[in-house]
Amino acid sequence: MGLRLNRWVSNYGDWQFGIYLDGLSGKRPALPMSYAELERQAEGALSAEIWSYVAGGAGDERTQRANVRAFECWGLVPRILAAAAKRDLSVELFGRRFATPLLLAPVGVIGLCAEDGHGDLACARAAAATGVPMVASTLSQDTMEAVAAEFGDTPGWFQLYPPADRELCESLVHRAEAAGFSAIVVTLDTLTLGWRPRDLALASFPQLKGLCLANYTSDPVFRSRLAVPPETDMQAATGHWALVFGAQRLSWDDLPWLRSLTSLPLLLKGICAPEDARRAVDAGVDGIWCSNHGGRQANGGLPALDCLPGVVDVAGNVPVIFDSGVRSGADVVTALALGARAVAIGRPYAYGLALGGQAGVEHVLRCMLAELDLIMAVDGYPSVTAFDRDALRRVAR
Repeated sequence: MGLRLNRWVSNYGDWQFGIYLDGLSGKRPALPMSYAELERQAEGALSAEIWSYVAGGAGDERTQRANVRAFECWGLVPRILAAAAKRDLSVELFGRRFATPLLLAPVGVIGLCAEDGHGDLACARAAAATGVPMVASTLSQDTMEAVAAEFGDTPGWFQLYPPADRELCESLVHRAEAAGFSAIVVTLDTLTLGWRPRDLALASFPQLKGLCLANYTSDPVFRSRLAVPPETDMQAATGHWALVFGAQRLSWDDLPWLRSLTSLPLLLKGICAPEDARRAVDAGVDGIWCSNHGGRQANGGLPALDCLPGVVDVAGNVPVIFDSGVRSGADVVTALALGARAVAIGRPYAYGLALGGQAGVEHVLRCMLAELDLIMAVDGYPSVTAFDRDALRRVAR
């Protein structure tokens, strides 16, 4: 039966048949099949401090909740006889063809979500295994060079928190280029930390304990600023990191300098206002990342999904990436139909990592891709490029 199955299994959604066939012998999936159960089990697997950092949001977390609820306002129009037996999930970004529209968003403590403390490497290996690119955070337990070495043929992007020290910023970008990253994503909505009651209640900020700072402590410019090496005095190194991280003061006037640092595609992450998107495009950026940091940075704002259409309209031919509140393949469909070229996930894969390491990340990606693919099959959309705003209708709540 397995050989016969292999001859016709060709879509991401066909993965479910293997689960059903395993069920004939009494075997059930070892990892959760729904986001709600994934989240519930991950809370038990992570320490209180890391759970707070990953699961928590700003203020009373209403913006975080609004990000999720915003997807409920849209419904997909089903089409019939659309020849969708074989689906194409591929998208083009910056001259490259990506197998799917999914990305692994940067998560600043992803290294600590793995039992062995090397979650950055586990996620990079999952990216290599699935073909879903990883956007590696500046804040990582392992160096960017070690992470990039695990990507295989899957492209990886580097997310940059621009430090106040320009020479250090340049060093980080040039290291990312040399390591083989294929794009630079500059996060703009974390120039200071948001108000995070969960973390404050625990008095917990992992980086101040010297965690997830491998890209800094391994950097020659950063090390040159220290009186003694980090290996000798990590507390002093952490203190210096806090200064250069907490003193970020970027403005539009700095964008030409950022653009000059690299010939790689440059994306700006954290854009929700059409006026800002227009200014970024005029400044020559290669991509816009519409996001409100999953509701972790500022409370009381608009759901990022509500901002997406306006950003897309202004961006024109410049591709728009989206994250914030994405929990399922159905959510990916909605974001694509509203104009996103690719969609990034954060908390779901962090929880998968906590429960199953690399295999847990791969499981989450397979679940999301299978659901996306099966929605395309059932509702008659043979490719992700077939999704547009005409495919959506507002849902009365």
